[in-house]
Amino acid sequence: MARIAILGAGMMGSALVFPLVDRGHELSLIGTHLDTEIIRALKAGADHPTLRLPLPSSVQPFYAHESSEALRSADAIALGVSSAGVRWAGQALAASLRGGVPLLMISKGLVYGEQGFAILPDVLRQELPSELDVAPVAVAGPCIAGELARRVETCVVFTGRDANAVEAWAELARGPYYHVFASGDPVGSEVCAALKNAYAMGIGFAAGLHERIGGSAGSIAMHNCEAALYAQAILEAQRLVELMGGDPACAAGLPFAGDLNVTCNGGRTGRFGRFLGNGLGRAGAITAMNGATLECLEILETLRAGLSALERRGQFLFSEFPFLRHMLEVALDDRPVDIPYREFFRAPRPT
Repeated sequence: MARIAILGAGMMGSALVFPLVDRGHELSLIGTHLDTEIIRALKAGADHPTLRLPLPSSVQPFYAHESSEALRSADAIALGVSSAGVRWAGQALAASLRGGVPLLMISKGLVYGEQGFAILPDVLRQELPSELDVAPVAVAGPCIAGELARRVETCVVFTGRDANAVEAWAELARGPYYHVFASGDPVGSEVCAALKNAYAMGIGFAAGLHERIGGSAGSIAMHNCEAALYAQAILEAQRLVELMGGDPACAAGLPFAGDLNVTCNGGRTGRFGRFLGNGLGRAGAITAMNGATLECLEILETLRAGLSALERRGQFLFSEFPFLRHMLEVALDDRPVDIPYREFFRAPRPT
């Protein structure tokens, strides 16, 4: 049994306590400054406000200002913060983290800076003291928090730059319904995990277009269109992963194809795409989401900035990524949905 602290009490961070408790570990759930109401509810013995079910009684909830001791005494730490909170989390951990403590993160995203694209485990490592022997491990793959919290069979990928760190966390987390597969391709896995949020939005266009002409959900809708978009998404993701230094085969596995399916069927990103396809426009679609975090917009903005720089240097052509180009036009430039089918499924230019 290990003492594990999870920093971040949102849906996914909180859902992770279930397989870990079921493995016999002692769990501390630490809220960030954004999780005060969640921790207050848990301390009062109420259900988790967003998961809408009780956490295991052995889980100890802590406010952010109570985190120091729980973090210092932990044998392993997991980060349940959003991509926007990764740098903050690194700074928060810097004073408490001990060298050699296995560190897991469920955040999914990419950043672009002077050195090019960077995956979030590398961003987190930059915020930690250089003398600490810590190799962050990332989680990729299809996992709806509400299903994991109800012990639904779930397959995920743990990946990182240190194989020993990956296996240490995999051994802590593997269980009868939480199936962990190790990967030595952190770039491919993390790029896929970020891209799926963008492409799930684009696949959601089809359901919105169907609604716009008066259709309703059913076996006869625009599933043919969705399937074509799904296939083009995998094709473009393979090329983008390779461009960023990962194995393109990763896009056909759990980190992209698998996670994309889950996000289209049960995620808020697909719902946002549906609103765009229905003609609400960018502002109307954002309003319809009632304040939900939209990782798809963050990753699309990052992709536009980084890929535009590569295009200026002759290392990338948006014309070879027609689905991505159109998603940027719709989500960032407020253009109407008009899927460019005739540009799909073309072979890349010779290098």
